[in-house]
Amino acid sequence: MEKIYDVVVVGAGPAGLSAALYAARANLSVLLLERMKEGGQIGLASAVENYPGGVRGEEGQALVDRMAEQCGHFGVERLRGEALGYDLLGETKRLNVAGREIASKTVIIATGRRAVQLGAAGETEFLGRGVSYCAACDGPFFNGMDVVVVGGGDSALEEAVYLTKFARKVTLIHRRDSFRAAKYIQGKARANGKIDFLLNSVVREIKGGDLVEEILLENTLTNEISHIRAGEGDGMMGVFIFVGQAPNTDDLPGYLRLEGGYVVTDEEMRALTAHGPLPGVFAAGDVRKKSLRQVVTAAADGAVAAVSADSYINR
Repeated sequence: MEKIYDVVVVGAGPAGLSAALYAARANLSVLLLERMKEGGQIGLASAVENYPGGVRGEEGQALVDRMAEQCGHFGVERLRGEALGYDLLGETKRLNVAGREIASKTVIIATGRRAVQLGAAGETEFLGRGVSYCAACDGPFFNGMDVVVVGGGDSALEEAVYLTKFARKVTLIHRRDSFRAAKYIQGKARANGKIDFLLNSVVREIKGGDLVEEILLENTLTNEISHIRAGEGDGMMGVFIFVGQAPNTDDLPGYLRLEGGYVVTDEEMRALTAHGPLPGVFAAGDVRKKSLRQVVTAAADGAVAAVSADSYINR
């Protein structure tokens, strides 16, 4: 006889883990599906210091490992795999995972998003060892040091200003001769004496030993190669990359309402279509359209989605 779960959670970052935990504690049968290691982007953080009640200096992966352990304690089943097909219109939802069909009464989409990478040599190698895509997560670790920020949009300039709270100097690198950020954000950045601007430049290579110590730049007009090195005595520098974020929604069905690629939900985390909420389908965390993407808001989304799924099943 076909097994039909009460809840299938797609994605095991903080939102998915929170959703699975709350659903399991409500005595629902839960399957947590993750294509990679549990944790999502926060698993890459060298430390998480802004999660209420968290252990100071704790690595992001340690935090999500504890979340995953809680899920296991309450009987959450886990499956390593990627949902490559969704049929969410019927009363029973069906997901295709490596040729296996998973059936459930409800689905919580918590697939998160991914940072758009520069493609520079050394970028992946030094991720978490000087390279970061999150100033709020990693900025404090560069207190009194030099950092560079790469990008020209709102996020890049806003994060550059934020990083001046910690860094001795912030060098903002952009490949064009002007920024695409809003004028008021540009004005705020230009008024900050700790920010230097390096335009018409692209990062070609990120270098170092255990940590980032140097980046190689190429001028887009002259092709001249230059270097930025860690401050004398620092031994390392930060490279913060903000050239965009992409939600992991490529495989979702077209009848879900997306804005900028993000799933649109109501306050109960119900996923919307052009005609209103899609019964039994919810979204939580970074994958949904929202204003703040942090561990604490992802966990809150997951809790709300699970409670909403429980209410839907009971109805």
